[in-house]
Amino acid sequence: MAFELPPLPYDYAALEPYIDEATMKLHHDKHHQTYVTNLNGAIEKHPELGSKSPEELIKDLPSIPEDVRKVVQNNGGGHVNHTMFWEIMAPHAGGEPNGDIQIQIKTDFGSFEDFKKLFNETTAKQFGSGWGWLVWSKEGQEDGKLKIVTTANQDNPLSQGLYPILGNDVWEHAYYLKYQNKRPDYLAAWWNTVNWTAINARFEKAKKQ
Repeated sequence: MAFELPPLPYDYAALEPYIDEATMKLHHDKHHQTYVTNLNGAIEKHPELGSKSPEELIKDLPSIPEDVRKVVQNNGGGHVNHTMFWEIMAPHAGGEPNGDIQIQIKTDFGSFEDFKKLFNETTAKQFGSGWGWLVWSKEGQEDGKLKIVTTANQDNPLSQGLYPILGNDVWEHAYYLKYQNKRPDYLAAWWNTVNWTAINARFEKAKKQ
């Protein structure tokens, strides 16, 4: 098997009360595992793809053989998205950002509260299943800038030439057991799980891309 499900870096109940244990078990053990299984199925048909990382696969989707391209887009994206998702959360986390990401958020959004409000509002409006992202974009700018974007399904900003710093999953399986149809409540509570140390590490990596 080319790719494997990464273990959670904390216990299933570690993010209570914001994300419940039952959701974490279902989300990690079933949904993420399915993406890994389906991605490996695509790789079996084209073993040469197994030499690439999942990030490399979704960064250059036009180079993926057409018969498995959509499978790689959906399931490679799901694998990359969720691997990041578990890493950028932690127990006893949340609060105000620190380090370089704090400075950049203030530069690009005015304040953390303004950023958080815009992120929640933008992500709440994502129609159907998808993700809300904070991405690093150069787009002709020498120094780069943080932007908020959304993607449908399991699409990842890497496919658009953007580097994801932070992402929140708004598929219903990520929150429905606890929050039912109240996506804004989930989005508001989720900030209590955010691991700013991990996000600063992703931000440093993004600036070197």
